[in-house]
Amino acid sequence: MVCLVYYTALLAGFATYMVAGIPNRRSMVVLDSRDLPAHFANAGVPNPNTVMNLKIALTAADRDSLEQTLFDVSTPGNALYGQHLSFEEAKAFAGPSPDTVHAVTSWLNENGITNITTTGAFDDWLAFSISVSTANSLFEADFQLFTEIGGSIQLTRTLAYSIPADLQPHINLLHPSTDFVRVSKGPKFHIPAPSSSNNTARALSATPSCNTAGITPTCLQELYGIPTTEATQLSSTLAVSGFLDEWPQTADLESFLTTFATDVASTATWTLQTLDDGSDPQSAGDAGSEANLDTQYTIGLANGVPVIFISVGENNPDGLDGFLDIMDNINGQVSPPHVLTTSYGFDESDITVVEANQLCDAYMIAGTRGVSVLFASGDGGVSGSQSQGCDNIFIPTYPSTCPFLTSVGATQGIAETAASFSSGGFSNLFFQPSYQTTAVTNYLAALGTTNAGHYSRSGRGFPDVSAQGVNVEIVNGGVTGTVDGTSCASPIFASVIALINDRLVAAGKSPLGFLNPLQVLYANPSALFDITTGDNPGCGTNGFPAKTGWDPVTGLGTPNFASLLAAAGV
Repeated sequence: MVCLVYYTALLAGFATYMVAGIPNRRSMVVLDSRDLPAHFANAGVPNPNTVMNLKIALTAADRDSLEQTLFDVSTPGNALYGQHLSFEEAKAFAGPSPDTVHAVTSWLNENGITNITTTGAFDDWLAFSISVSTANSLFEADFQLFTEIGGSIQLTRTLAYSIPADLQPHINLLHPSTDFVRVSKGPKFHIPAPSSSNNTARALSATPSCNTAGITPTCLQELYGIPTTEATQLSSTLAVSGFLDEWPQTADLESFLTTFATDVASTATWTLQTLDDGSDPQSAGDAGSEANLDTQYTIGLANGVPVIFISVGENNPDGLDGFLDIMDNINGQVSPPHVLTTSYGFDESDITVVEANQLCDAYMIAGTRGVSVLFASGDGGVSGSQSQGCDNIFIPTYPSTCPFLTSVGATQGIAETAASFSSGGFSNLFFQPSYQTTAVTNYLAALGTTNAGHYSRSGRGFPDVSAQGVNVEIVNGGVTGTVDGTSCASPIFASVIALINDRLVAAGKSPLGFLNPLQVLYANPSALFDITTGDNPGCGTNGFPAKTGWDPVTGLGTPNFASLLAAAGV
């Protein structure tokens, strides 16, 4: 895996002051740099006196041990399996050392910056406000104005910045700085043509009308063997991420449950959490198809599991549209949710290596706490999070390429074939994790020279699993219709995991936590229905073909509840 270099040796010594009282310039080193993304254009120079709210991410006290702990608590047979960390135990690894806090704070103070506040789940961020001109001088940066071509996003960013070389062991990154993130909006609400089905035989079947009238919770229960019995453990919760002013409606949920999920009480609802000025207004005009989809297919499928909707507003200072903020929120909780599903993402090329590692490590921390993190893989085939033009190199999606979470692709039809839009491929930032070495090696051997030169053969492969993602019934703004997308698949798979967690907790066991190295996934692929047909075209190619075993379209396959439950040891 490509990751930041974490030094254990602390470099001492601070700059002496000149006679005039101005600190000597330290030897500087570039911490991050990038080219301007093709979808942004330079819009000029900002007023040098414009105030910027910046944050410095401090290095963890023992990041490497934290990663080892993740795999220890997530791997069956390990003596530490299931012994997820408490908040204080995680903080001991992930929080900065006193020396790191002192070194960076002293440097800022030397440069006249005293309005410093400590933020983050583990006090691992230093936030402060300075002018553009001061930021340019302090970080040897060149902050400019940028606008999204054909879009509404306006940013103040730099294409490179530096920090003192002696502080490199203490600083991970500066936010916002080199990020140009465009989060995908989610599925469109529509009524598409009926899905077609392949002829592959499968162990379980669903009512034929699921192929024509649309996918419902009943179809999924038949297809994947998901039980209708109500969950019993109120401590085992399922969280749904909400972004981009997408708000679920209680009236739509009640209508959905009454029509499509009659085994669930029509009064069932979610608990609302907000951050970054998030909200959840309740009117038909505020209905968001993504938010309604995610809440309807968690509450409607994971019967009785407490669902939390986390509404992230637009006042997010993390530079990543709230993706870091929501993880700081979750990792800072004494009792975090056992499952988190997110149906949003962006292209890996929108983010730099240092930014990708910072966010990826936040998902790693969640895994050590016992949180199963699932992400929709994206809807652009091999051309990224949404279908778009691309050159000869396929566009992976992020955060799906982070090796510390579970990426979910999409299938269609009740005999199940790959959905053509299902994003999948190989990371250009992260190396292939050990838990998928065998599966990916087998696939690449079967693939041969197809798509040679379009992707990194050594990169982390995604998605990991899949579920239905075409012609999925929802109620939105009082109207019944359908949606397509991997954003359908992630809450469906998350609901399966939540129901398994409920039974584990009821048996006095730990929740599943990080799923990928677990025996129910890569170590036990037979616990899923293997999808062997279809592909994910893009970039002027047919993309990757689905094959026997893992593939970068549908992953290991779709859930078989009984087999997954048995593999989990219940």
